Amino acid sequence: MSAGLVDGIDHVSVLVADTNRALEFYRDVLGMDVDDKRPELAYPGAFLNLGDGRQIHLIELPNPDPLDGRPAHGGRDRHTALRIHSLDQMIARLEAAKIAYTLSSSGRRALFCRDFDGNAYELVEG
Repeated sequence: MSAGLVDGIDHVSVLVADTNRALEFYRDVLGMDVDDKRPELAYPGAFLNLGDGRQIHLIELPNPDPLDGRPAHGGRDRHTALRIHSLDQMIARLEAAKIAYTLSSSGRRALFCRDFDGNAYELVEG
């Protein structure tokens, strides 16, 4: 089997209304490290490390998408899936931060939640 031209994801960018508030979710709840090597750009934001050089880029720019009317279950909306070490620990962190989540209906050890800006995430144990 030959290799394709695309062999992985480098980073995912998400729009946020307030970088500092967004960091309360990404850094404080999800436990991501902030990359202090983000270059000076024309807009606020942050780079968050996922491991193996992959990142999530927070971009503080106006969001053209509606926030109202999104499905309650993030699995029925566009979402980014992230691997986590412990579903139970993540549930405890989300509950402590009063962040709503729904468990995966597939039976996998996974849940869906949203950040403060409505971006959906699937958090998969494994």
